[in-house]
Amino acid sequence: MNRRMVLAGAGSAAMALVLGFGAAVWLNGDGGSRLQFHGLDITGADYANAFNLTDFDGKQRALGDFQGKVVVMFFGYTQCPDVCPTTMSEMVDVKRRLGADGDRLQVLFVSVDPERDTPDVLKAYMRNFDSSFLALYASSPEQLAALARNFKVYFKKVEGATPTSYTMDHTAASFIYDPQGRIRLYSRYGTPVDDVAADITALLQGA
Repeated sequence: MNRRMVLAGAGSAAMALVLGFGAAVWLNGDGGSRLQFHGLDITGADYANAFNLTDFDGKQRALGDFQGKVVVMFFGYTQCPDVCPTTMSEMVDVKRRLGADGDRLQVLFVSVDPERDTPDVLKAYMRNFDSSFLALYASSPEQLAALARNFKVYFKKVEGATPTSYTMDHTAASFIYDPQGRIRLYSRYGTPVDDVAADITALLQGA
């Protein structure tokens, strides 16, 4: 589908227009358009639509704080051995691929490990990746549980050899919001960086 013209039958033609990194809009015979995202399109979902959390500087944060930016929200924990650092590193690459539009991307990392992820720990962790990335945390276990239900994400503590060596099982995917703060995409772990960048570019362009 990338960078080529596609014709659809059934009495009307359709053209695929490239929107950077391979994302395309299909123009229907009636002049309408429908974007073909790489991530799972959950536009209009009745979940993952809002949050009220605290960032590592103690500031209350909500979706409305990031109007005009594409927001990528990921649930994880700082002592995660693989999925979390890989995802954050990939988001650094995504931001780089966006070029001048990189400043219109906001990455949010939501901790599912309040016992160990203190504000100072979260701040230091984010600085390992990009100074614009924010880490957020819930004010109580009850708030975190309610947030997980609202976002339909899973997390569970897995006991280790010592009280502090436990790990956290958790959903490994990102929620992506458009510049108007609407939930649009569910991006699975392992999605190629170019595909994520393509989807974000399309949203920045008004898809």
